[in-house]
Amino acid sequence: MTTPYLCILIAALLPYAWVTIAKASGDKYDNRDPRGWLAQQDNARSHRANAAQLNGFETFPAFAASVLMAQFAGVAHGTITWLAIGFVVFRVLHGLFYIGNRPQMRSLAWFLGLFCVLGLMGMAIAKVA
Repeated sequence: MTTPYLCILIAALLPYAWVTIAKASGDKYDNRDPRGWLAQQDNARSHRANAAQLNGFETFPAFAASVLMAQFAGVAHGTITWLAIGFVVFRVLHGLFYIGNRPQMRSLAWFLGLFCVLGLMGMAIAKVA
């Protein structure tokens, strides 16, 4: 079960990569007032990277829960592993597409990541029902 747990760790840390890009993309980052600094940026890349960060934090709880649900329900390890890896790959792509201003591809990556979460949860529910 190591790989799915590693995927949970990566998904937990991924938003910090996006916020690092947001801070590096703007002018003279001010750590004394990070939210105020971001609000003053006219660099769209900073705002998109911050949005990717926020979305990463929003999706993380459902993903972590889905992996644990599937494990506790006895879903096949290989299935959990591939869906967890898929989620992480789609979330990386989501962030890259968000920062790169590719809204259609970003939405597709978002939906595919959601499919992985729903798949894990659905299989867990089916196993215990």
